[in-house]
Amino acid sequence: MNTLITICARRGSKGIPGKNIKNIAGRPLIAYTIDIAKDMAGDLKAIVSLSTDSSKILKVAEQYGLNSSYNRPYYLASDKAGKVDTIKDLLEYEEEKHGKRFDYILDLDVTSPLRTVTDITDAFNLLRDNEGALTIFSVSDPDRNPYFNMVEKKENGYYDLVKKNSDGTVLSRQTAPKVYALNASFYWYKREFFDLNLKSPITDKSLVFKMDHICFDLDYPIDFDFLEYLLVNNKLDFEL
Repeated sequence: MNTLITICARRGSKGIPGKNIKNIAGRPLIAYTIDIAKDMAGDLKAIVSLSTDSSKILKVAEQYGLNSSYNRPYYLASDKAGKVDTIKDLLEYEEEKHGKRFDYILDLDVTSPLRTVTDITDAFNLLRDNEGALTIFSVSDPDRNPYFNMVEKKENGYYDLVKKNSDGTVLSRQTAPKVYALNASFYWYKREFFDLNLKSPITDKSLVFKMDHICFDLDYPIDFDFLEYLLVNNKLDFEL
């Protein structure tokens, strides 16, 4: 079984400039992802590859043991570039470089580092054992439910629930259909996914892995403050 682990970290970030290498609890953010990628690589005998358009990110990655000869093309470095296209370009580069086709691709998101080796391994086992599935990705319980307390603007200009069940009578959060929130931490792909030229990891043949611990994406400065508080004060109930 040939596995590629990808880490994608571009230079630009409008919400938090330089967030991929911003220090958090004394270490650059990307270091947390590199560490778990190396752990997974040892278990799976996988190759870890970095996609970046930043010499600064490349240098920091090298300091933490991840070297890369790949340069992300300019057209894949904008905030409009799709993540799947970025991974596919890196995948094809590594396949040509190593002269082999990978069976599975694990993408680890730098800005959602709250995951464990057990999370990733258990998710992989679910994907491997489901012959028809193309992807599996990490999710968490949501703060809001589209059947109960999320609304959107309708064609008539008024607002109503985003989704309704068959009789439209969801009267409490507890009775609403079960939904999950993507926490953007990790995504497993079978190689066939990229042969189909799909643009999103969410397909009609996708599985989810629900984390039983806290996990969130770092989109705003306050997210960094919150995560740093958790790390510095040993508030996580698992080892990062």
